[in-house]
Amino acid sequence: MNSILPHLLSAAIYAVLGIYFWKRYWVELAAEPASTSGHVIEHVALLIPFSLHSVVLFNALGTDGALHLGVGEAISLIIWLTVFIYGLGSLYYRLEGLQALVMPAAGVAVLLPLWLPAAHGLANTQTPIFKAHLIIAMLAYSLFTIASLHVVLMALIERRLHNGTLPLALSRMPPLLTLEKLLFRIIGAGFILLSLTIFSGIVFSEELFGKAAQFNHKTIFGFLSWLIFAALLAGRKRYGWRGRTAVRWTLMGFSTLVLAYIGSKFVLEVLLHR
Repeated sequence: MNSILPHLLSAAIYAVLGIYFWKRYWVELAAEPASTSGHVIEHVALLIPFSLHSVVLFNALGTDGALHLGVGEAISLIIWLTVFIYGLGSLYYRLEGLQALVMPAAGVAVLLPLWLPAAHGLANTQTPIFKAHLIIAMLAYSLFTIASLHVVLMALIERRLHNGTLPLALSRMPPLLTLEKLLFRIIGAGFILLSLTIFSGIVFSEELFGKAAQFNHKTIFGFLSWLIFAALLAGRKRYGWRGRTAVRWTLMGFSTLVLAYIGSKFVLEVLLHR
């Protein structure tokens, strides 16, 4: 499975599904309700590229018995988890319009381990605290990725409402207020995981190096993103923040979080070749 073919095949299917979902739910105007069988077929179709993505991703992560988690593998893993969480969430919530945003991201992510492979395996990957830290961190990133795509979806819906057109996605999704409540549930869960990530990172550093996390740009951006999401949740509870305010703060927090981890890995591995 080291061939480039599974990567390309998975990316191509993701791309085709992305185009299908965009035309199906955002280009077509509201029509008759879709049959249940149609939704089942869509979920089954999603399993094909997701399964291929799973194989090539875990093959890339586990090369030579070591954990290889470079920029490409990290982004691919985060988006893989995003697709997985979305798939589970779509069983309980009507989120048909979100596939058109998730699929293109997944199509690019599955190719990134080929373009930006890890130069070497990570050290200390066998310690329980590191495994827990890594799992929690990746889940936190995935939830905030979904939250960011979710606010983009809400912004698109709001724009379509103002334009007076009713795409299929809009006609079948819950009201904006319901989507907003779901957004803050996702952000709340992501914030808890982000808090655990920061805490476990400090513990991990203490256990291996005898000192707390180093004061560097990764730590600074990590705490800054935590503060942004904390302020967003506090503003929501105290002042009822919603709409464009929620969109701006969510995207700002997510961008800062990306700079904290993915940005630092990109600079070190790609630009500085460390």
